[in-house]
Amino acid sequence: MTDDLNSVKTDERGYHHGALRPALLKAAESVLADRGVDGFSLRETARRAGVSPAAPAHHFGDTKGLLTALATEAFRKFGDALEAGDVGQDRTERIRSQGRAYVRFALAEPAKFDLMWRYALTDRDNSDYREASSRAFTILDRLVRGEDVTAHDDISAAPSIACWSIVHGFARLALDGVFGTGPGEAEQAAETLLPVVLEHLNV
Repeated sequence: MTDDLNSVKTDERGYHHGALRPALLKAAESVLADRGVDGFSLRETARRAGVSPAAPAHHFGDTKGLLTALATEAFRKFGDALEAGDVGQDRTERIRSQGRAYVRFALAEPAKFDLMWRYALTDRDNSDYREASSRAFTILDRLVRGEDVTAHDDISAAPSIACWSIVHGFARLALDGVFGTGPGEAEQAAETLLPVVLEHLNV
C-alpha cells in the first residue's frame, strides 16, 4: 500500500496542483471512446494519462467512481445540448427540435451515451451525478408538460416519459444502424423521420 501511494506521488509530480484529476478524466474519455463501456479499465486510463496504475483509484476510488464522474460530465453536456435544442415557434416544433438534439448527441457521443444509461456501472447516489441527470430530464419534462411543472411522480410525468421513451428508442435504433450505416444516414433520419414519429405523441 505504501509503495502504491508513493508511486502516485511520483507520477503526480508532472502535473500542477489539481490538474491530475482532469487529466485522468480526459484519458478515461479516450479509453471509453476507443473500447466502449465493457472494455474500459483503470489501468489503461492510467497508462494514457502517464501515471501509475494506482493514481485513478487514488482520485476516484474504483472503476465505478471514475465511470460515475464520466457519466456526470456526459449528463451535463447532454443537458446543455437539450437546452440548446429547445428552439421553435411553438411547443410542438420545440419538442421536435429538442428530440433531434437528443439523437444528435447520442450519435456524436455513442460511448458516453451508452454509459449514461448503464446504471449498474455508476453510483446513482452520487450528488453530482444525481443533479446532472435530474437536470437533463427536467429540461425535457418542462418542455413537454409546461414550464410550471409541480408534480414529479411517474404518473404525472407520463407524457414526458412517453416522449423520452420514443426519442431514446429512436436514438438507440439509430446507433444500432437500423436507419442506415452510411455516412450521415442516421443523422438524416433524425432530421426527417423523428419529427414524423413524434407526431404520434398526444402531448
